[in-house]
Amino acid sequence: MKRNLWQIPIFAPFELRLAPPTAVVDHTLYSPVLPPSYPLAAAAAKIDKSTAWIPGNQVSNLPSVRPEFWTGSTLNWGVLARVDSTVYKVFGVPSYVPGSKSASLRRAQYTSTHSIFTLEAGKATVELDFFSPVSPKNYLRQSLPFSYLTVSVSGTAESSVQVYSDIDENWTGQSGNTISEFSTANGVSLFELSVDGATTYEEVNDMALWGDVVFASRPSNSSSVTQQSGLPSSVRAQFASNGTLDGVTSRFSAGDVVGIAHDLGQAGGSVTFAIGYVREAAVNYLANSRTGYYRASYPETPSAVSYFFDDYPAAQAESLIMDAELEQKAVAAAGTNYSDILTLTTRQVFGGSDLTIPGDSLDTGDVMVFLKEISSDGNVNTLDVIFPAFPIWYVMAPEYIRLLLEPIVQYLATGLWTKPFAIHDIGTHYPYATGHDDQKEEDMPVEESGNLILLVYAYVAATGNKAWAVQHHTLLQKYAEYLIVDGLDESVQLATNDCCGPLANQTNLAIKAAVALNAYGKLFDDTSYSLKGLEFADELYEKGIALDEARTHFKLQYGNDVKYNKDIDYAVVFNIYPDILFTLQTFPESAHDMLASFYPTIHGPAGIALDSRVDWSSTFWTSWAGAASPGKNDTTRNLFVDDVWGYMTNGINTPPFSDRWFAIPGSGGLVGGSGDPVGGFDAWRNRPVVGGHFAVLALKGPDQFK
Repeated sequence: MKRNLWQIPIFAPFELRLAPPTAVVDHTLYSPVLPPSYPLAAAAAKIDKSTAWIPGNQVSNLPSVRPEFWTGSTLNWGVLARVDSTVYKVFGVPSYVPGSKSASLRRAQYTSTHSIFTLEAGKATVELDFFSPVSPKNYLRQSLPFSYLTVSVSGTAESSVQVYSDIDENWTGQSGNTISEFSTANGVSLFELSVDGATTYEEVNDMALWGDVVFASRPSNSSSVTQQSGLPSSVRAQFASNGTLDGVTSRFSAGDVVGIAHDLGQAGGSVTFAIGYVREAAVNYLANSRTGYYRASYPETPSAVSYFFDDYPAAQAESLIMDAELEQKAVAAAGTNYSDILTLTTRQVFGGSDLTIPGDSLDTGDVMVFLKEISSDGNVNTLDVIFPAFPIWYVMAPEYIRLLLEPIVQYLATGLWTKPFAIHDIGTHYPYATGHDDQKEEDMPVEESGNLILLVYAYVAATGNKAWAVQHHTLLQKYAEYLIVDGLDESVQLATNDCCGPLANQTNLAIKAAVALNAYGKLFDDTSYSLKGLEFADELYEKGIALDEARTHFKLQYGNDVKYNKDIDYAVVFNIYPDILFTLQTFPESAHDMLASFYPTIHGPAGIALDSRVDWSSTFWTSWAGAASPGKNDTTRNLFVDDVWGYMTNGINTPPFSDRWFAIPGSGGLVGGSGDPVGGFDAWRNRPVVGGHFAVLALKGPDQFK
């Protein structure tokens, strides 16, 4: 697929046109494209903590625009650069600073681990490198809940250069009840902001209150450091006048900032800041506290932050290799548009995970990963969130699949969940992973039973560790037996797209049951289960109970009852993807060819609606569907990839990579059902399910990053 420097979506026969996102705006080059939002701080364990983003449509005003938490609430994080006594606003400073000028953005770039902005500040060039390591096989590095900001100033030979950055109490999740503590250790200047009186696991508006915001820096070889807290007008004016801060950090009041300044002396250089959120108690798992993996090595925050700075050269070197390798693999798999998608996806997924160990023993042999169902109900380790996201872990770190499932299967093994089908999640709201002993949850019987079996199969296929699956054989057999009974005789129930409401005899669910039963049989060398899965597939496809009369597509619902015989109804049958990925051959090749031919016929103004009930589409499920139905010369696969890329780059969306958008006009004409324009996003943002974008790359094999 050829990259276009800009794209105008063609929505014939409708008259809607979207403004093209230009590759060059005000002399600024956006590389590889202008995304909806740039991740700034997206390190591990920032699920509901201190993520920070810049909307793409505001980045040209970088010196004055404030970053946002993933919900859209604003944060304060400012950067100033002082060159020969002239102060330049570089990032996040909308307010007046005496004698200051605004730098001019010249380039904005993102990779899988970095967001880099280059600005012109008089004769100087200032580069801001927001770096969140993605190192899933290095548990220590991946679990550190911090991100880097490196500020580099060049082109200033014989000039005097100082650099300053600050944050405020918005990062704590509240205002007016903040405690600030400052310390120095191992050369690190460290501010810790906390909420006075916050209780463990307390949060508000999806932001945690019970931990400590960390803001720190350490001198480079050529810099000296000063610090100060107080009103932003006073602290920034102090820096503007003197290039240093006055060292007063003893007080903190509502509206204050904490600031750190570096004096680089002559000829510029680079300085690095760290920002993050530390929680001694990270997750409540079955009434036991779990903490970050890194705390086994660095139980105290100052030592953890000091190590984070020590680790910067190695983390940076690793990131450059991974950035290049991911881009190359993605381009080889499906072109440059696909690469643009995957590189924007990566930090969002890994930034949404907590890599934990027991808080009491700090036993690194007992590792679990926890996910929050972001942007919806906040459930913990939801199976139908892990399932759509699993391709990214399958490709980059297959062990994560097991680590995500461990909290679930260990809870199920207690017998406290008594229903015959698999549980939906292990906690109603993050960080309470306390199970559902009362049996009250959002039941998705066929959905989650199939998901659990297929996720275990994916883990074994990627790692060869069948022994772990054997440990849970009895449990998995229970859910396979459930699928035999109810997988093709579905009662009215919910599926993963629960907002659509419950239905009976959902074709997509029956396909999942068929594939899962075949996978279970192959996993445990029991042909009776595989044969049952093949029998389901034969009913659905060969005998045609799930096909329209002309046998062109799978219908939304199957069966001979007249109420299901709606040939115009359809579903994007993403659940057939594991059949292709694992070469299970549950369905014949002709079924995949049928889908590849059908999908282009229902393509709307901005994509393919996920099924005939809705006007929206899904970035991750359509990624699965595209991977499962390439068609001649991969045309259908590319159609789906280009739809996601077109949505990502159409210039009308600003949240952290939302995974749902309006693909066709709804009842309101040229808008979706919620009044949003076709091509606009539908509420969801910053969710780890976008790991499903890796579905095409996963076809190249597991564990591709050694």
